[in-house]
Amino acid sequence: MTVSMETTTTEPIPSQAPQALRPHAEDAFATELTALAAQDDRPRPERWKLSPWAVATYLLGGTLADGTVITPKYVGPRRIVEVAVTTLATDRALLLLGVPGTAKTWVSEHLAAAVSGDSTLLVQGTAGTPEEAIRYGWNYARLLAHGPSRDALVPSPVMRAMSEGMTARVEELTRIPADVQDTLITILSEKTLPIPELGEEVQAVRGFNLIATANDRDRGVNDLSSALRRRFNTVVLPLPESADAEVDIVSRRVDQMGRSLDLPQAPEGLDEIRRVVTVFRELRDGVTTDGRTKLKSPSGTLSTAEAISVVTNGLALAAHFGDGVLRAGDVAAGILGAVVRDPAADRVVWQEYLETVVRERDGWTDFYRACREVSA
Repeated sequence: MTVSMETTTTEPIPSQAPQALRPHAEDAFATELTALAAQDDRPRPERWKLSPWAVATYLLGGTLADGTVITPKYVGPRRIVEVAVTTLATDRALLLLGVPGTAKTWVSEHLAAAVSGDSTLLVQGTAGTPEEAIRYGWNYARLLAHGPSRDALVPSPVMRAMSEGMTARVEELTRIPADVQDTLITILSEKTLPIPELGEEVQAVRGFNLIATANDRDRGVNDLSSALRRRFNTVVLPLPESADAEVDIVSRRVDQMGRSLDLPQAPEGLDEIRRVVTVFRELRDGVTTDGRTKLKSPSGTLSTAEAISVVTNGLALAAHFGDGVLRAGDVAAGILGAVVRDPAADRVVWQEYLETVVRERDGWTDFYRACREVSA
């Protein structure tokens, strides 16, 4: 007796690449950038992906002729964006200056994405940033085996940007030691990077430029030398002018972050977002919205970025431990953590604000009780 056995083959399931938690700007907004490039018929500087007009539209938002909606990446004065974009179209580097939380890094990334199609040529400034991070380093195995050569050289993001006509980024420039900062002087003035070990140099090709960011509060940490500061056109990014503008910024960013984290829609808790923004603005400005009560300000910055963090964390609490709707109890702990940085001095400021302002404000009873509970 012959027994036949059928063999069943199973098609392999194609594996999907894991989704990035925070895609680069050129990836997250690829559809908008492609639509802008297709509609953009204005002159473009050499090696730019978009014209200056299209770059500004990408950052500020608008509706294209074919009906494509470009979402705003920056909510603020249009002229600031126009000056920044125009600077990059010249041979002068751009310095974005402002207090913490004014979207310096966000604007820097989106400018590089729109201009060069690549925002990853980045040097992150810290107290330990070495000169090699801006100039070049060496592959020491090749260096020891064959001596100095181009094959042994490891280009920095700035060197790559010079060679390819791209936009490089230097974050937190004033956190970098002064002697390392000054490595940029020759690069920005002569548009060349000497390699004395090889008797060569790298000359920047057309399209190269550099965006740096610096924190207003970091003055005195590593101040820029006058020689280096002259190489930059400085654009100051202000805090949002009005509460409505800040609420809009917080809502947009929280919504974007929430989608990547599968959190509830931000408009579900718009009232709480407005209350968080109101608290931050009043403590930041040292006066209530109506101008009647003077307030002491805490030691922290209470920036828009911190408000975004507080609301995002509140949404996560609402999603995982509540009913999915943002409420006062979800944001109270985050506000306390943002305000009370100095346990001694800031706690006094916070308690005084709660009792003299929040307690007496109509419609804020639930917020007062939630804040009192976490502050106890």
